[in-house]
Amino acid sequence: MATLLSVNVGRAAASRHTDTGVTGIDKRPSPQPVALHDPGPGTGRSGAAGDTIGDPASHGGTDQAVYAYAREDLDHWQAELGRTLTNGVFGENLTTAGVDVNGALVGERWQVGHACVLEVTSPRIPCRTFAGWLEEQRWVKRFTVRGAPGAYLRVITPGAVTAGDEITVVHRPDHDVTIAMMFRALTTDKALQAQLGAAGDALPEHLRRQLLP
Repeated sequence: MATLLSVNVGRAAASRHTDTGVTGIDKRPSPQPVALHDPGPGTGRSGAAGDTIGDPASHGGTDQAVYAYAREDLDHWQAELGRTLTNGVFGENLTTAGVDVNGALVGERWQVGHACVLEVTSPRIPCRTFAGWLEEQRWVKRFTVRGAPGAYLRVITPGAVTAGDEITVVHRPDHDVTIAMMFRALTTDKALQAQLGAAGDALPEHLRRQLLP
């Protein structure tokens, strides 16, 4: 069964790796249910109640309301890096198990728990804040080469979610634009960008403007 292992929120902390001097990347599992909502387009706010975004120009808003990362991928990195990686350490709001996050289609919808419905929008692109936080050599390149970026989601139906909630794929669109393929198109294989238009209106707004006629 696909499961939400934890829902994670971050508090503002000083950082020398951001233009704003603040980051919310250090997210910790919440012992209580967390309400997920649409923070609004262009707001730079998180869709998870109580969560902080330190760089509102680059993160947050409707198309990046919440970020999901698979525990299976954290376990891979934990073994490779030789250090404990707790849920939330990659800055993800949702740590999942049994979900093919990187194989998810753009526009795919997940029901989490009884009411909340989320829609997959785009991959996470690694940045210097992420690298500075983990303090790993050549981290951006290593993360990019592996090609398991996790997924941003928009909130379609607001609701509170909590650890242990079941995750159900309730809609899969009729195209083949996965998060992993979109990540390659935006990073290592720009020739794939012509194929992203197949995802249509499910693409984030800035990519729709760039790719769709």
